[in-house]
Amino acid sequence: MPAPDKLSITVFSGEFERVHYALVMASGAAAIDMPVTLFFTMGACRAMAKQDGWRALPVGGASGLTDGDGGAADDGFRAKRVGSFEELLSACVEMKVRFLVCEMGLRALDMTVDDLRDDVPFEICGVVTFLNDASDTGGMLFI
Repeated sequence: MPAPDKLSITVFSGEFERVHYALVMASGAAAIDMPVTLFFTMGACRAMAKQDGWRALPVGGASGLTDGDGGAADDGFRAKRVGSFEELLSACVEMKVRFLVCEMGLRALDMTVDDLRDDVPFEICGVVTFLNDASDTGGMLFI
């Protein structure tokens, strides 16, 4: 079976380890020259908030992380030489991963574009834009 020609990832969960792993998948795919789109919606929109909003994300426990918040989990990852949130996010930006943020998700969380980070090239859109961006022969993940 051939590899997908593109990876489209819906980042729905607001749990730190799920958002972190979406960045792992996106940066890994981009590193092998696969085009990637990340579509942040609902709780995951908080991960893209200014002033390291991702540090306050809860940990979900599914990955074995049960104590603290995203900041504590990330500190632990860095101590173990696991790619940090900021390292992965920067790698995605540098490798031209496309970042979409759901307008509906922002409204549901009482957020605006002004609440989002300035160092990530976001496009505010809806699910139709995300689906039109996907490839017929690509892979699609829901995290």
